[in-house]
Amino acid sequence: MKTHYQVLIIGGGTGGIMTAAQFRRKRPTASIAIVEPNEDHWYQPAWTLVGAGTFDFEATRRKESTVIPAGVDWIKDKATVFLPEENKIRTEKSGEISYDYLIVSAGIKMDIDALPGLREALQTDFVCSNYLDPRKTYRLLKNFKGGNAIFTQPTTPIRCGGAPQKIMYMAEEYLRKHGLREKTNILFATPGSVIFGVKEFADTLNSIIRSRKIIFKPFYAPVRIDPVKREIIFKYVNPNAAIDPNSLNGNLGESLNDQGEVVMKYDLLHLAPPQAAPDFIQSSPFAYQDGPNKGWMEVDIHTLQHPRYRNVFGVGDAAALPTAKTGAAIRKQAPVVVGNIIHLMEHKQEAMQQYSGYSSCPIVTGYGKMLLCEFKYDNVRDSDPFLKRFVDTTKEQWSMWILKKYGLPWLYWNMMLKGRM
Repeated sequence: MKTHYQVLIIGGGTGGIMTAAQFRRKRPTASIAIVEPNEDHWYQPAWTLVGAGTFDFEATRRKESTVIPAGVDWIKDKATVFLPEENKIRTEKSGEISYDYLIVSAGIKMDIDALPGLREALQTDFVCSNYLDPRKTYRLLKNFKGGNAIFTQPTTPIRCGGAPQKIMYMAEEYLRKHGLREKTNILFATPGSVIFGVKEFADTLNSIIRSRKIIFKPFYAPVRIDPVKREIIFKYVNPNAAIDPNSLNGNLGESLNDQGEVVMKYDLLHLAPPQAAPDFIQSSPFAYQDGPNKGWMEVDIHTLQHPRYRNVFGVGDAAALPTAKTGAAIRKQAPVVVGNIIHLMEHKQEAMQQYSGYSSCPIVTGYGKMLLCEFKYDNVRDSDPFLKRFVDTTKEQWSMWILKKYGLPWLYWNMMLKGRM
């Protein structure tokens, strides 16, 4: 096995495969390797549709060996320690590997134990998460007979920030079609202050939740779950006001406990689990050591280059970037990283390529309806100018649903992972 590569990539998910494929197209003679222990590669954006019973779970899986670009070595191992002063990494089984340039695309960790009671609650037939097992979500939805259906998310950064509400809209329509909507309270509780950060899309989503009688609870941060009592406890995190006891909803069995926390009964609970950078990133010299980004990889938010180790770049979920963690974001990040490493290889003097913070959140609002929410840093709308000529993506569109269910999966497997877009 080779022990040195010009470009070494940590992670064989979306970011790792895309950067490797684009590198091979631009520098076919470069020696490139991906360090990735897993045998399977997943198209997780479709898991919302799996959870709603409208997409085949097995169609979201491919063998990792089939997506590794030709000419790129696959080191089937785990990276354990980074030694950037020596331009090396240590692996679990393959020893040390050195590099000229390092791309870290390590993904994200589902930190289930960061929310007390969640691990135990997930063992019951009342709590589910599309992030973990979308097939269970659909099973619970089919078996649901009415009551409180609560959808929520943690205070941590999460992969695809819109996902916790996407399944809510799908579930609401499913229950309506099956005659259970009048027997159900549907609630979306979020630590955030708004339904969505970009005003143009938030206006539409606010209209949707009002028309469909979905209860919206901003500033609700989940702090623990009692799976025996079937209760979820929230801390009210509005920095400008205390919770008004008169705002509590008696139909939800909502009450304040002795600690001033909000207690809510559930009959169906779907949530995004707390998430964090992988442990080996948190303990690495690449991570922020304190502050709000503690544990996440430090990079320049435009060049994606580490500020101290100039031959190290970050891509995707593990990087501390003030934008949504999505595959769409990675699609725009990968060419910046590839271009900037080639820039360094060629000792060019002009400015490096810049990433604008682009991300996209395709928010399905029902079976056959979707908003394509595209934005960049500072929550500025950044919709594709060509698409905007034909479709108002701030409104629910059947065409965008077709894109989500059929177009995007095809583009992912056949174009993005091939380095063609």
